[in-house]
Amino acid sequence: MTILVLGGTGKTGRRIADRLTALGLPVRAGSRSADPAFDWQDRGTWEAALDGVTSVYLSYYPDLAFPGAYDDIKAFTELAVRGGVRKLVLLSGRGEPEAEASERTVQESGAEWTVVRCSWFMQNFTEHFLLGPVLDGVIALPAADVPEPFVDVDDIADVAVAALTEDGHAGRLYELTGPRLLTFADVAAELSEATGRPISFVRVTPEEYVGAAVAEGLPEEEALGLAALFTEILDGRNARVADGVRQALGRPARDFADFARANAPIWKPR
Repeated sequence: MTILVLGGTGKTGRRIADRLTALGLPVRAGSRSADPAFDWQDRGTWEAALDGVTSVYLSYYPDLAFPGAYDDIKAFTELAVRGGVRKLVLLSGRGEPEAEASERTVQESGAEWTVVRCSWFMQNFTEHFLLGPVLDGVIALPAADVPEPFVDVDDIADVAVAALTEDGHAGRLYELTGPRLLTFADVAAELSEATGRPISFVRVTPEEYVGAAVAEGLPEEEALGLAALFTEILDGRNARVADGVRQALGRPARDFADFARANAPIWKPR
């Protein structure tokens, strides 16, 4: 009855694995450092990671919109269902046509499925590629003045765990967002208020963003993919809030202001 959590050391995966472990459930983390190892880029690792697994939290790195993601999701889903997996919970991207193709693959797999479709993570500002810019006081991105309903990863984890462990979530697509729309300039203002120091947003070209991100240590392929997401997905298509957190959990989603206040110590200037 093992639950495989792909991306088990990532932002969503480790939170989900911790919650499942706290519930006393058998969990296997799917990551390159696990035993058995799992690597999206090495299909030879997939079968061992799936051995004895009945449920999977399915997250793709770096993003379902990246080239090759659909083929990997299709091949993995088919292998998982053939091996006896009965439940799939897919982390998907809101407003991403490529992600929706992967959603259909999971929905048509024959397994019980739940899709957790999300917008930009609040935790990107504390645990990933936007932490450095916040610490430096300047968030420079190729993003237009378009609002996004940033979502808390802890809300995502709670919904995914409910879908993996409770009845009533099979065949459901949950769109998860925060309760408010914020531009990146709004985010900078919220972070400034929470930290008590000036943090600004500056719009840059995609080329300028990629160059700076690579200089900070982000792999070029990931930087190019992120630049494409900023320029293509941030066009207003996601400028609305959804009620997926309340639908799944019966409570409201966490607000960005609460997130910023709770994490203010992380953003001490370096």
